[in-house]
Amino acid sequence: MHEHYSPAQIEAAAQQQWEKNQVFQALEDASKPKYYACSMLPYPSGKLHMGHVRNYTINDMLARQLRMRGFNVLMPMGWDAFGLPAENAAIAYKKSPAEWTYANIADMKSQMQPLGLAFDWSREIATCDPDYYKWNQWFFLKMLETGVAYKKTQIVNWDPVDQTVLANEQVVDGRGWRSGAVVEKREIPGYYFGITQYADELLNDIDQLEGWPDMVRAMQRNWIGKSEGVRFAFDHDIKDASGALINEGKLWVFTTRADTIMGVTFCAVAAEHPLATRAAELNPALLPFIDECKHGGTTEAELAAQDKVGVSTGLFVTHPLTGEQVEVWIGNYVLMGYGDGAVMAVPAHDERDFAFAKKYNLPIKQVVAVDGETFSTDAWAEWYGDKSRGVTVNSGRYDGLAYKAAVDAVAAELATKDAGEKKTTWRLRDWGISRQRYWGTPIPIIHCPCCGDVPVPYEDLPVVLPTDCIPDGSGNPLKHRDDFLNVACPKCGEPAQRETDTMDTFVDSSWYFMRYCDPKNSEAMVGEGTKYWMAMDQYIGGIEHAVLHLLYARFWTKAMRDAGLINFGEPFKNLFTQGMLLRDCYYREEASGKKRWFYPAEVDVQHDDKGRPVAAIAKEDGQPVVMGGIEKMSKSKNNVVEPKDIIEQYGADTARLFTMFAGPPDQSAAWSDSGVEGAYRYLRRLWNFGYKHADAIRAAGALPAELSKDDKALRFEIHSTLKQIDADFERLQYNTVVSGVMKLLNALDAYAGDNAAVLRESFGILLRAIYPAAPHIAHQLWCELGYGDEIADATWPTPAADALTQDEIKLMVQVNGKLRGEIHVAKDAPKNTIEAAALALEGVQKFLEGAPKKVIIVPGRLVNIVA
Repeated sequence: MHEHYSPAQIEAAAQQQWEKNQVFQALEDASKPKYYACSMLPYPSGKLHMGHVRNYTINDMLARQLRMRGFNVLMPMGWDAFGLPAENAAIAYKKSPAEWTYANIADMKSQMQPLGLAFDWSREIATCDPDYYKWNQWFFLKMLETGVAYKKTQIVNWDPVDQTVLANEQVVDGRGWRSGAVVEKREIPGYYFGITQYADELLNDIDQLEGWPDMVRAMQRNWIGKSEGVRFAFDHDIKDASGALINEGKLWVFTTRADTIMGVTFCAVAAEHPLATRAAELNPALLPFIDECKHGGTTEAELAAQDKVGVSTGLFVTHPLTGEQVEVWIGNYVLMGYGDGAVMAVPAHDERDFAFAKKYNLPIKQVVAVDGETFSTDAWAEWYGDKSRGVTVNSGRYDGLAYKAAVDAVAAELATKDAGEKKTTWRLRDWGISRQRYWGTPIPIIHCPCCGDVPVPYEDLPVVLPTDCIPDGSGNPLKHRDDFLNVACPKCGEPAQRETDTMDTFVDSSWYFMRYCDPKNSEAMVGEGTKYWMAMDQYIGGIEHAVLHLLYARFWTKAMRDAGLINFGEPFKNLFTQGMLLRDCYYREEASGKKRWFYPAEVDVQHDDKGRPVAAIAKEDGQPVVMGGIEKMSKSKNNVVEPKDIIEQYGADTARLFTMFAGPPDQSAAWSDSGVEGAYRYLRRLWNFGYKHADAIRAAGALPAELSKDDKALRFEIHSTLKQIDADFERLQYNTVVSGVMKLLNALDAYAGDNAAVLRESFGILLRAIYPAAPHIAHQLWCELGYGDEIADATWPTPAADALTQDEIKLMVQVNGKLRGEIHVAKDAPKNTIEAAALALEGVQKFLEGAPKKVIIVPGRLVNIVA
């Protein structure tokens, strides 16, 4: 055993043994309880930072401890390898996305392996592998057969210069990120998954997800967005150019506030609505505004952030209950893809409508009142939209009705007029999966002039994506690959062409966790492995995936169940959302307005006399830089810490231990260089203790029947701390687990006895307790000190009942609430004995003048003397 702690040597030896013995390879074993713990698979961007280390070490601690507790644990890893960043990199570096992606995978894997993470690499997958995405295509065809997948038109962002569809994040100030061209909205055909067919089940089953954070469950409910209201029509006589009534003379809207129907003062339609189109034909002056709207956002979030503007069409529709004429406006805040592409506007009781009406001087009519409140059109007040306290006013026959009664009455009258009915709607929209991009799963459809859209036969899957294309930003290169594009129709044999759209990358990540269970199965999408391992016991990932990824994965699981592939409907029993690792960032704003970010090492920080940072200057020129505060580690802000730098200087165990000790895993934590050094010093102390007592620990026998006072005190401290560590592992509070193992070493250092058996037992508990966080040093000490050959196969320690039973207890002694000493008394000592011992302390006598006024004893904890 080496005298000095040498992380590089220790960690290399441990990893070599784990690799040789395939220690972390998981096999199905019906004799053990299974536990499937999985981190969300990363995108292979090329570089790890310490935030990644924190995320994966959380999973690693969980897996290692559960294995020691007797569970058969699966912890796999793979790569979410398709996507737009690879295409952008291809444009920048003039290399194929495949070359860039596979190089990054190799690079990231090489960075992960020195961390000693207990991944079962035999199950590694990459979603850009044809063996994987074949099953995306296969299940797409299955869903197409059942009607869960279908084709319809979709509105997209179109770059007219690059001739390509842009993602929302590629549209900057209404222009294409690459060409700078003004982006247009276009309606093109695409494939959809009918996730709304599962809306009720997706919503109701959230109640079953008791192991998920409440916030995530609330976010899912809000995204699904069940709304119960009334869909009704405003009649009109507006005709198109051919003389036919537009939409059969009806403008349909949906509202959850039918109680306010008598307060409608205008209607707003989307720029793509047929009434808007007709208005522009009648009044070409409207065209510029309509065109501007078509260059705007395509999502609710984008519309919520932009100014609400509109123009009057000059057209009118008829109110279904009053017969009044209602003006129709075009509003940039109305989406054609949501509902009917039109809304009724009640400015008095909707904040958005109120602001719009004030802006354009439109009528505002109060139709709901709340006792004790005064309505004014001068400014919006929160109570205007309160449906819980209000009653209808200025509403004729509906006056005096509360919200529900008014909605019921309005819905009933609309139904008698055949003008509307109650309806449930959803914020959730079907999932459009067609992407006009190259680097993704090819959609297995062939377009035949004679037969139409023809699914690729199952036996011809996968449709393999050519890997040697180099995108240049001017559209999908598959359109120019004759060897991919031109095929014979599977039905008639005539010349035909493949679909060149690829699937949304959320498809890849919606079921990869099941493929981990059967990664080599070439005959089926899932098999016996999935039956054994799923549903997943613990899923770990960032809160940023709380909605789309998790919702799509839940939908995909239910669709697979309905296809008879699996027998469960929810994929993840428990969900843990980890916090981020933060670090100081510094920047200087250049003349162009662009920020130049500095690495912390490039900056000197100045502190005040209390050690607080007050200013920073760049080392290169001595000029000030802005202290940007602490932000999430990000390459774009140059505030990342790369694991290799920490590993080279301190070792992987230090990197792991610090990230676990930095703060509660579900909360963000700040990077600290001194914290890293502290973790290293602790591990060096641990090694030194093992080296110092190696001979005694190796030679120790069984615990003797009689133990000294020091022996009992140490065992009590060790086993009581272990009990707390157990509780912290159950809660995934790994920062306090690390705090606990630090207490264990402190207790061993303070041990005044010489009982080798007690020492061996206590140090063995410490090694197993720290093993999940710092596995290499724990493994090496375990082997060197003769505990066994492989600590991963050791049994997790159990707090011993006899060690937790104390003959003597320690009580803190206070005078007037301030700590003045401690006493040791028999655990069943009577009150007068405890009082006498406390009063006899020298530290107490100094603060007493005569007899105390009162002595308060808190059993098992403290004595407080009131002087």
